Amino acid sequence: MQVAIQQIVVSPGQQLLLKNVSWQQYQEILASLGESRNSRIAYSQGMLEIMVPLPEHEDDKVIIGDLVKAILEEIDIEFRSLGSTTFENEQMLAAVEPDDCFYIQNEAAIRGKKRLNLKVDPPPDLAIEIDITSKTKLAIYQNLKVPELWRYNGQKLEINILQSGKYVQSNQSLIFPNLPIIEAIPEHLERSKVIGRNATMKLFRAWLKTQLNIID
Repeated sequence: MQVAIQQIVVSPGQQLLLKNVSWQQYQEILASLGESRNSRIAYSQGMLEIMVPLPEHEDDKVIIGDLVKAILEEIDIEFRSLGSTTFENEQMLAAVEPDDCFYIQNEAAIRGKKRLNLKVDPPPDLAIEIDITSKTKLAIYQNLKVPELWRYNGQKLEINILQSGKYVQSNQSLIFPNLPIIEAIPEHLERSKVIGRNATMKLFRAWLKTQLNIID
């Protein structure tokens, strides 16, 4: 008896791994899951992962994304946030849906586009993953050539910079070289769980102004 993907239930915080999945099968599974699903997928060299995030996973993703947006707004850099857009490279047999992602340096190159094709379009400049229930597959992001990847495990932020096709951990973001990102993001994320999102964003923007010497 063949089981349809719609019959499989993955609980929040759990993941389903399917091996020996061809690219065509991956495409069919992605289509059958639909766009309104609450699951995330990652595909690499025949291995397909389907994961359903926990509420805390989503909370962390949203706050970190808001903090990044605040930085970009304060330094007045155009950006485009594409959230959990599916990025694929058939040649590399790689596909992933980041928790959040940003086009920054390459924003103008994809501005206004409704569909992206990594054969001709650049990958996002920054991808963000919350590694609470599963571990990000670095190889997928390497194959997609994402220049900078942040991973947050619930306590620590890890910055990975792509160098010669491989990720190297760094204490400094190449996108925001003048800010202590690795300390500031977790600190304000945890603060938001105590004083709330809006209060935290006000404090973060005030802190940014002192760091960037911005005068109102």
